[in-house]
This record gives sequence, structure tokens and C-alpha cells, in this order.
Amino acid sequence: MSLDTATDTWTTARIQQAEQRYVIRSWSVQGKPAQAAISHGEGSWFWDTDGNRYLDFQSQLVNLNLGHQHPKLVEAIVEQVRTMAYMGPNFAVRARAELGERIAQIAPGDLEMSFFTTGGAEANENAVRLAQHITGRPKVMARYRSYHGATAGALSLTGDPRHHHSGGPGVPGVVRFLDPYVYRTPSGRPPEEDPVCLGAPHLEEILQYEDPSTIAAIVIETVTGTNGILVPPDGYLASLREVCDRYGIFLICDEVMAGYGRTGEYFAVQNWDVVPDIVTSAKGLNSGYVPLGAMTVGERSRQWLNENKFWGGQTYAGHPLAAASALASLRIMEEENVLDSVRARGAQLDAGLRALQSRYPIMGDVRGIGLFYGVEFVTDPATREPLVPFGAVGAAAAPMQKLVASAWRRGLYLSANNNVLRLTPPLIVTEDEISFALSVLDDVIGELSTEMGLA
Repeated sequence: MSLDTATDTWTTARIQQAEQRYVIRSWSVQGKPAQAAISHGEGSWFWDTDGNRYLDFQSQLVNLNLGHQHPKLVEAIVEQVRTMAYMGPNFAVRARAELGERIAQIAPGDLEMSFFTTGGAEANENAVRLAQHITGRPKVMARYRSYHGATAGALSLTGDPRHHHSGGPGVPGVVRFLDPYVYRTPSGRPPEEDPVCLGAPHLEEILQYEDPSTIAAIVIETVTGTNGILVPPDGYLASLREVCDRYGIFLICDEVMAGYGRTGEYFAVQNWDVVPDIVTSAKGLNSGYVPLGAMTVGERSRQWLNENKFWGGQTYAGHPLAAASALASLRIMEEENVLDSVRARGAQLDAGLRALQSRYPIMGDVRGIGLFYGVEFVTDPATREPLVPFGAVGAAAAPMQKLVASAWRRGLYLSANNNVLRLTPPLIVTEDEISFALSVLDDVIGELSTEMGLA
């Protein structure tokens, strides 16, 4: 193979071959071609190198909140790189300082001081470490259906099956508790009677066994993302907040997916008027254009940090390009009334999905908030038997894989985990684009229902 890549003809086949041979892809068996070779994107769409276009109903990894190649966001990055491509985190830089101030202005309660990282996993790692330093306690509680990142500590916090493959026992001191799964309450009772969905009763029981004086923090995704789009019932977060206050435990809300407009508010916790001790974010903070994450803390942490050394840092903490892109993203959200659009398009998506659900019994549950939706597929709406089992691989996962593949052939990019289809379009998605997605979903869900004998 020629080493002079400047003179090579980069055909679709050439791109796929090079990617397959030289690149290790995330969460994948290697040695197979990628799903497609992509040439470019614009708005809510992207194109492969053969000219086919796809509506990005995933926002890639739920991070391209403002879509592909937003011109104002691209220009902000270009302007920043002309001025200052990089400066170490020990210097004061306007882009970093201004971003910190802007986050403080929109964050709930007393959350106003941010440590910037290169992604959500690092933000979660630092949040847990800070809580442990401040409290002097070793243990952390996290939920079974959580995903908090792929670094050692974040993967140990993660409850989904990926944490089984960490290469060892993981970081010690993680205690699990159950998720408020309204469609499948752990007790089988209605959500308003279920100890887990109520929050405090289940949490108090676990704390009784673990000793609350040993728990530094409780880490939750405000709205569970990858593992089912589980929206907490009203009162749940407030209940956790009260328990944490009573025992001096930090409440850390992971909003890597749910933050910065995804739920119709800048921060998902604002939907329930709850203020955590620490909120972590990434992805939508700057629409994913430059790697960026943030740990934003309140007064309790500020007091400690003003008297004690913060034992955390990264070479690229608060990278000027990332900070400039985040500032531009927040300006765009305000100038283009993105939150209002999320609420309107979310209502359209919700109504369309529920209309489909009334026709297709295979759609057991439709749930979501803003533009953060999941559809759970079942073999029987009465028994709620999952269409594919939890942690399904191979043939067991085939029905959901077929659904996603069928949509792809029709120009709609989707993703599924277990028996839940995730619907997370860019926050700038239009009414016509939502209608197109619903039309494709009608086709592919009808097709799957017939194939499975569930029509």
C-alpha cells in the first residue's frame, strides 16, 4: 500500500479498508468493515461516500445537539484557533473564564464553579473523587442500569453489562441500587406504591445495610440514557435529595446525555426543581464539536476547594477551542430559541409515537421528555415480555437489529439497546424531519410486527 496518502484515491472501499486495518473502533469486534463510510453532514442529516443521506435520529452519540456543521459553531472554533489554539490550564484564559461564568448563570441553585475535562467519564471520575475527599468517606452508590463512562472509575460505577469486561474487579467501594423503572416496577406495584420508584424507601434500606456514614456520594443519571431512557417519576429526585441531606451524602447527577437542552431545559434536574451537589456534563455542552466535559459544583464544594488542594487535572482541561465552542453553542441555543423548539418538537414526537403505539401492540411502552425518547418493544403488551432479553447478543438480539437496519435502508439512523429503541434527534430537528422519521418508523415497526406474528 502506498505511503503517499496525498496522492491516493480515497474511494469508499479504500476508506473502509484503511479503517478496518488500522483503527480500533469502540465497543466492537475488530476486523469487520464499518457500517458506512461517511463524507459529510449538514443540519440533522449526514451523507455516506456513495451519496446516500440519512436523518441522524441519534445525534450521533447523543452529542450533536445543534446538528452537523452549524455555521456559527464552526466559525467560533475557527476564530479561536486563529487567536489561541492552546494554553495550559494554570493560566487565565477568557474563553475558559467566560464559559465558567455562563454556566454559573444558567445552572440551578448554587452550582457555579466548574472543572473542565475532555469528556463525561473524566467529569464523573473527578466528581466522585472530590466527594470522597470532602466527606472522607470511601463508598459510592450507583444504579444498575447506569452508564457513566469507560475509564476505570467511571466503568466501575457503570451498572450495565459493559462493566463486567473491565479486565478485573474494578474500583472498590461501589454499592448498587435499583432504578425507578416505571414500566417495570421492581415490586410489581404501581409506581406511586413502589419503594424504588418512590426513591427514599429503597435507598434507606440499602443505606441501613451499608452504613450511611461510609457513603460519600450517590451518582445517578438524572434521566437514564443508554440503558432504557428511564424518566424518573415526579418526587423521586426530591426524595433522594432529602435522604442525601439527612446523611451528609453528595448527590451527583450525571447529565452527560440529558444536559444542555435535551430534556427541554438546560439541566434535566430543572424539570423537577432539584439542585444536586455536583452535576456533570459533556456532549451537548458544546454539541460535541471539540472534546469537552464539565464538573460543576455548589457551595459545599467551593468552601472546601478554597481551603484544600484539588487533586485533579488534565493537560487539556478547559482547552480554549472546546471552551469557545461551548460558549458559541450556548449563544446559539439562546438566539435560536432552541429550548422552545425542543419542547414543541418533543410534543410532536410524543404524539406521533403514541399514535403508532395504538396500532402496534409490539410497542409496549413509549417514554421520554423533550427530545430524549425510548420505545420499549415486547412480545405481549399484557405480560410485557421483552422482545429481546436484557444483555442480548447474537441471534437473541436479532429482532431489534433488524428494526434498526430496516430504518437505515430507508434513510433513518437509529440505535437500540436491549429491547429499547432510542430516539434522540438533534435539538434543531424540524417538523418535517420528525414527520419523516415517524413515517419510517411506521413502515419498519409494521414490517417487524408482521414478521414476528405480532401484528
